[in-house]
Amino acid sequence: MIESSEIDTKLKHELNPQLWVKNHGDYLYNFAYYRVNNKEVSEDVVQETFIAALKAQKSFRGESTELTWLLSILKRKVIDYFRKVSSGKERTVSDYTLPFQDEGMFEGHWLNNRLPKDWSTDADNSLNQEEFQQILEVCLSLLPPKWRSVFVLKFMEELNSDEVCKEAGCTPSNFWVIIHRARLKLRECIENKWL
Repeated sequence: MIESSEIDTKLKHELNPQLWVKNHGDYLYNFAYYRVNNKEVSEDVVQETFIAALKAQKSFRGESTELTWLLSILKRKVIDYFRKVSSGKERTVSDYTLPFQDEGMFEGHWLNNRLPKDWSTDADNSLNQEEFQQILEVCLSLLPPKWRSVFVLKFMEELNSDEVCKEAGCTPSNFWVIIHRARLKLRECIENKWL
C-alpha cells in the first residue's frame, strides 16, 4: 500500500532555473506582450519575473508546475507595471470628443455622425479574429496609460473591480468613468482602423 507521503512526494514539482528561459521564455514574453503591448516592457517584466523567481526559489512548494508558478509571478509584475504607469497624469474629458449630444432633448443620444457602425456577421472566421486582435492591441496602445491599465486589469487579467481600484489607485466611481471612456475610445479606434 502506498502511503500518502509517497503520493505527495510524487506530485511535487521541481524547479530548474537553468532551463527557465529555454522552456518558458517565449510563453512568458507572449503573455506579457499581449497585456502591455510593448516589446521592451514585456522583456523587462519577464526579466524581473525570472529575478524574483530566483530570489523566491525557497518559497516554491512544488504544488504547481514551474510554468504556473512563474506565470503567477509574471502576472504580479504586469500589475505592478500598470500600477506604476497609472500614477501618471490623467487626461480630462475635454481632451477627448464624446460621441453623445450634450444638450437639448436628445442629450445622451448618439450624434448622427458618431453612431456605431455595423459589425460584420463574418467576424467569426479566424482570419478576422486574428486581424481584430492586432487592431485591438494597437487601439489599446493608444489609450492613456491609466485607462489602458484599468481596462487590461479588468478585462484581460479578470480582476474584480475592487482589486482594479486598489491596483490602479482610483475610486470606484472613477473606475467606472475610466472603463466607460476606454470602451468609447476603443470602439471608435476599432471602427476607424478595422471596420
